[in-house]
Amino acid sequence: MARRKKSSKRPQFKQKKRFNTNQYIRVPEIRLVGDNLEELSREIGQKIEAGIYQTAAALQWAKLMELDLVEISPNADPPVCKIIDFKKFLFEKKKKEKEFKSNTAKTVIKEIRFGPNTDDHDFQFKLKHAKSFLEKGYKVKAYVHFRGRTIVFKDRGELLLLKFLKELEEYGVGENLPKMEGRRMHIMIAPIKKKKK
Repeated sequence: MARRKKSSKRPQFKQKKRFNTNQYIRVPEIRLVGDNLEELSREIGQKIEAGIYQTAAALQWAKLMELDLVEISPNADPPVCKIIDFKKFLFEKKKKEKEFKSNTAKTVIKEIRFGPNTDDHDFQFKLKHAKSFLEKGYKVKAYVHFRGRTIVFKDRGELLLLKFLKELEEYGVGENLPKMEGRRMHIMIAPIKKKKK
């Protein structure tokens, strides 16, 4: 039986266009806006203000200015457009998105592990670490890991986590009550945001 040749070409995924530009704007009328309308008026020799215009006329003006007619808000009636440099517009948009992403705080989660038979010294040591994490603004995920037969001490694990949460009440707040997942019982503690003086 003859084998089919594998195609060396990878399937092309077309990226969905986010903005219609120039000849791809297929409505008879558009609402023209922008901060360059005075400059446009001088170039064309007629007064152009923000308002509704024929798409064909706006396309001619864009061509005359060696710019693009870009549909900013396609769902408006009529669609809102600007006469701008499209590549520059995309660059600025990407730059703003990048700035926005970098400004959004990334949540850091620090884990603290206990056994059901954790002694007091070990508990205090881990408590000290948790306090410093919460002061730095990190979330703390504390969990009790039950190995083998220690699974029968679930109540001990729950009391340990509740005690841990109580000791941290000045630094953080529990997002949930101790919860069992597999062989682990865990609790999530979020830092208390301190008011700026």
